[in-house]
Amino acid sequence: MKNLFIKTEKQKKWLGKLQQFEETFKSRSAEIDELAVFPIENMKDLVGLGYASLTLPSELGGEGFSVYDMVLIQETLASYDANTALSIGWSLGVVGEVFENKLWTDEKLDFFANEVLNGALVNRSVSEAQTGSPTRGGRPGTTAIKKGDTWVINGRKIFTTASPILSYFLTSAWIEEKEKVGFFLINRDVDGVSIEETWDVVSMRGTSSNDLILTNVGVQESDLVELPEFVSGGKINGWLLHIPATYLGVAQAARDYAVQFANTHSPNSLNGPIAQLPNVQQLIGEIDLELTKARFVIYGAASCYDNKATKQLLTNEVSVAKHIVTNSAITIVDKAMRLVGAKSLQRTNPLQRYYRDVRAGLHNPPMDDMTIKKLALTALEEDKNKINKDQ
Repeated sequence: MKNLFIKTEKQKKWLGKLQQFEETFKSRSAEIDELAVFPIENMKDLVGLGYASLTLPSELGGEGFSVYDMVLIQETLASYDANTALSIGWSLGVVGEVFENKLWTDEKLDFFANEVLNGALVNRSVSEAQTGSPTRGGRPGTTAIKKGDTWVINGRKIFTTASPILSYFLTSAWIEEKEKVGFFLINRDVDGVSIEETWDVVSMRGTSSNDLILTNVGVQESDLVELPEFVSGGKINGWLLHIPATYLGVAQAARDYAVQFANTHSPNSLNGPIAQLPNVQQLIGEIDLELTKARFVIYGAASCYDNKATKQLLTNEVSVAKHIVTNSAITIVDKAMRLVGAKSLQRTNPLQRYYRDVRAGLHNPPMDDMTIKKLALTALEEDKNKINKDQ
């Protein structure tokens, strides 16, 4: 079914390039999870392939991937290893967002384009223990104070995914003199930047989403790259679809395992494999129904975002895609485990890893409750506008 969504030769080319790592990445997945180690070798392989510059515009030397292109290849990568996909996905998303919207000065964009072409990886560092997710509007405790021509930054960020390999941290901080939140582009090699290894969770164990510690970090005036009017909840960001793309890939991996199991597992109580049983066929059908629904939603949202004519009509569709895909992925893995039975709980079985990993999607932005609330508020506001227009 996925072949329905492959549209261009560029997509086929990059899926072919990625496929050379399929067996290697899959073979490393269990150890990455078991030992909670960052997939450093996988990331180096991808950077060497030029993966870091996929979403960099072609006029600046990148591959010029659209959101749709990114979703397609990220889904495939996640079916090999979810930790790798989510880790590099954040960098792809940030690069895509920054260059699409030209969020920085031309000089800074040109500088950073060269860095990305040389394999630099970046992530936004915004979450803090006291404020929670930035999408809920909390003001960061991290501060930036101007001293001469230098900004001095102090604070602690949590959930800094891919912390061992990031070249830059795009970090939010409260600027008292401006009474605004700004984003600073901080090189990991600057004095005062350190990582505290705090990531100890049961899902996505290999993302190394550790704490970023900033102690009197001095950066230049030009490193204050963004002063957004709205830190969150403003402009629709289709590049965040890399998140549900990851969980869609995990769901595909779980589905493939369950189908293969159904075709090959033959208990002596049956004359042949369990695939002949009506209840097994029911589960497989329900799994593929969820997978089909999720795919059409995420690729539909990505297509609308990439199309100039429809992008301006989007309201909550990106958030809806994340909600539907993530919850469908959880359902798919659950049904796969029901099909396989108690064997799915064995630590050597990949399904128990998929089961833990997909649940992390519930806590990636935007959260389900916010998506539902925004849908309700949009519907109510549209009705009010209609009433006012009719009066």
